[in-house]
Amino acid sequence: MQSYKQSAGLRDLFGIIFKHKKKILFIFLAVNSMTAIVTLLIPPTYEAKSNVLIKVGREHIYRAETGDLRPSIFFTQDGAVSSEIQIMTSRDLISKVVTTIGPDKMYTQFLSSSLLGGTPVESAVTQFERDLKVEQKPRADVISIAFSHGDPKIAAQAVNLLVENFREQHLKVFRGPATAFLEQQVAFHEKRLRESEQKIEDYKQKNRIFSLEEQRATMLRQRTDLDTSMLMAQNEIKQIQMSGSGQNSMGRSPEQQVSIDGAKAQLLALQLKEEELTRKYNEDTQIVSGIRKEIKVVKEFITEQEKFGDRLEKSRTRAAIKAQQAKIANIATQIAEIDAGIREINLREREWQNLKRDFAMNEANYQASVKKLEEARLSDEMDSLKMANISVLQTATVPSKPVKPDVGKNIMLGMLFGAVAGFGMAFVSEYSAQGISSPEMARRRLGLPVLLTLPYKE
Repeated sequence: MQSYKQSAGLRDLFGIIFKHKKKILFIFLAVNSMTAIVTLLIPPTYEAKSNVLIKVGREHIYRAETGDLRPSIFFTQDGAVSSEIQIMTSRDLISKVVTTIGPDKMYTQFLSSSLLGGTPVESAVTQFERDLKVEQKPRADVISIAFSHGDPKIAAQAVNLLVENFREQHLKVFRGPATAFLEQQVAFHEKRLRESEQKIEDYKQKNRIFSLEEQRATMLRQRTDLDTSMLMAQNEIKQIQMSGSGQNSMGRSPEQQVSIDGAKAQLLALQLKEEELTRKYNEDTQIVSGIRKEIKVVKEFITEQEKFGDRLEKSRTRAAIKAQQAKIANIATQIAEIDAGIREINLREREWQNLKRDFAMNEANYQASVKKLEEARLSDEMDSLKMANISVLQTATVPSKPVKPDVGKNIMLGMLFGAVAGFGMAFVSEYSAQGISSPEMARRRLGLPVLLTLPYKE
C-alpha cells in the first residue's frame, strides 16, 4: 500500500509536468529570452584596479618646531593607512580627477540636467564616489583602488590619475614649515647671535675680563698669604709683650752690656778685696772705708746702667708693638680690598655667565633653525621629485572584459528562474483548476478509493 502511494505520487507529479509541458516550456523560454535581452541591453561596465603600498616614511616623523628634541614617529601603521584612505577618498581630490578628465567624457547624462542634484560637476563627483571602491587589504599595508565605468580607457585613466593626484595631495598634507618662514627664522636668530657676541666682546673690553677664574684664584692666594702675615704679626706682638715683662737684656746695646758686665766683675773684685781687708783691718780704718766707697760707686753705676737699659727696652717694645699693629692694620686693609675685589669678580661672573648663557641659547636656536631650514629645503626637493612613502604596486590597465553584466551568470540565473517559474505555474494551474485531473486528486476530493484508471486519448 505504501509503495502504491509513492508510485501514485510520482505518477501524479510527472503527469502534471507532462500535462503542462507547453506552459512550462513557454515560461522557461520567455524568462531566458527576457534575461538574455536585458543582459544584452545593459551597457557593459569595466573595472580598473590599482594597488598602492603605504610605508612609514619621513612624512610620519614628528620634528619639534622649537628646541632640539629627537624626531619620533607619531603614526601607527594602521593609522597611517587609514589616514591615506581618507586623503584618497576626499571630495577635493575626486573633484580634481573629474575636472581633469572632464565631466562630459565621464558622465554625459549630467550635462543637460543634474539627476543627483547640484551642478553637473558636483553630480559627476557624487557618481564617481559611488563607482569608486577604496579599501585596505587584510593583513597588509596595501590600499586597493577599484573604479567602475562604461569606458575601459576612462576607468583606467581615472584610477591612475587618482593615484597620481593622491601622491601630490599626500605631499601637500604632510608638508612641513615653509622654507621662506624658516629663512626668516634663521636671519632672526643669526641677528640675535651676533648681538650676543658683541655684548660679550664689549663686556670683556669694558671690565678687562680675560680669565675670572685665574683672577679669583690669585686673589684667594693673596688673601691666604695676608691671613698668614696677620697671624704672624699677632704672634710677634704676644712674644714682644712676653719678653718685655721678664728680666732680660734684650733691649741693651752690646757696649752697655759689656760695661755692665765689667762693672759687675769689678764689683766682685772689690767685694773680695773688702772681705780680705776686713780680716786684716778694722772697719773704721781709712782703707776699708775707701774700698766700701768704691763698691758703692760701682753698684750705683750698675744700677743706673740697668735702669737705662730697662727704659730703652720698654721704649723699643712699645715701638715694636706699634709697628706690628700698623702692619696688622695694613694687612686688614689689604684683606678688605681683596674681599671687595672677590665680591666684584663674583658679580662680574654672574653677569658674564648670563651673557654666555644668552649666547649659548642664541647659538643653539640658530643651529636648530639652520638644521630645520636644510631639512625643509631637502624636503622641498624631495617633494618636487614626488618622493613619498607611497609605492604603486600595480598600475591600472585598460580592462579587456567587463565586470557587468556577467552573461554566463545571468543566463544560468535566467534558466534557474525560468525553470522555477514554469514548474510553479504548472502546479498552480493544476491545483487551482476546477476539474479532477488525477486519481489521487479524486481520492482526496471525493474521499473514495480509486479502483480503476483508464488513459484518455483524443
